[in-house]
Amino acid sequence: MPTAVAVTGADLALPPLDERTVPAAVLAGLDREPLDQSVARLHTLVEQHGHVIVVHPPGVSPAVERRLRTVRSLLESDRIALFGPDLPPLAVAVLARQLRQLASCDLAPGVLACAGRLLTHYLHAGAVLGSVAKLDRVPVTLKAHAKSWMPGSQFAVVAHPAPQLVRIGPEASLTGPEFATSMLVAKGQHPTDWVTSTLAPAWNTQGLRETPLPAESPAWWGTGRLTEFCSFLPDLSVLYQLVASVRQSVCHWCGLDVIGDRCVFCSAVPPASESRMLTG
Repeated sequence: MPTAVAVTGADLALPPLDERTVPAAVLAGLDREPLDQSVARLHTLVEQHGHVIVVHPPGVSPAVERRLRTVRSLLESDRIALFGPDLPPLAVAVLARQLRQLASCDLAPGVLACAGRLLTHYLHAGAVLGSVAKLDRVPVTLKAHAKSWMPGSQFAVVAHPAPQLVRIGPEASLTGPEFATSMLVAKGQHPTDWVTSTLAPAWNTQGLRETPLPAESPAWWGTGRLTEFCSFLPDLSVLYQLVASVRQSVCHWCGLDVIGDRCVFCSAVPPASESRMLTG
């Protein structure tokens, strides 16, 4: 069985892009069920798949995050990786699906888990917001704050890979990816067509799909009046080539094959001497 990729809500389990994409293990309601039930669910996944990568948004409730860490500690398992990338919720769902795509390939569990950190660099995530008054994820000027109180104002925001914020108007534009991508769009209250009619063509989007808005998105963006979007690499062969091209090493703590400068399963970093060799 391939390494399991789990998510903390059904809204983060996006439909597969191809027949090879493995299903997501949905760990919904962790903060509402008895502890022994959570332990049993994670234990079953580990026994069935060998290793489990739990992907969750940074805005997940503290109770869910505590439950995940408690279960991992009780199981005394170094085969459970907790991965909460600093991305908007829709981008987290996209990243989880990319890991599900790669889980069907011949990648070691440690390499697959570390691939999540690598692939974040190829995501462009943002939203169109009806207000930026409560937005704290991207720098907002006093002028933008003031304009957000004007009726009908809308702002286009990119939170990753670099913050951008513009008020939507005839000349509004956002810097996008320099490579071909697909785009996923999720509409909340008072949705806008600006993303599909203006942004997607400007970014030379090769494919466009819609999905329901993740539950954590309004809290993350500071408003429910939003349309969230994420541009990403959809092709499995491209994703695999990106990951396979990175030099692998062995984690000195848990012994897993990894890429990058940190093992996602045990959080260990290479010793100083080895780290200098890998980056030198």
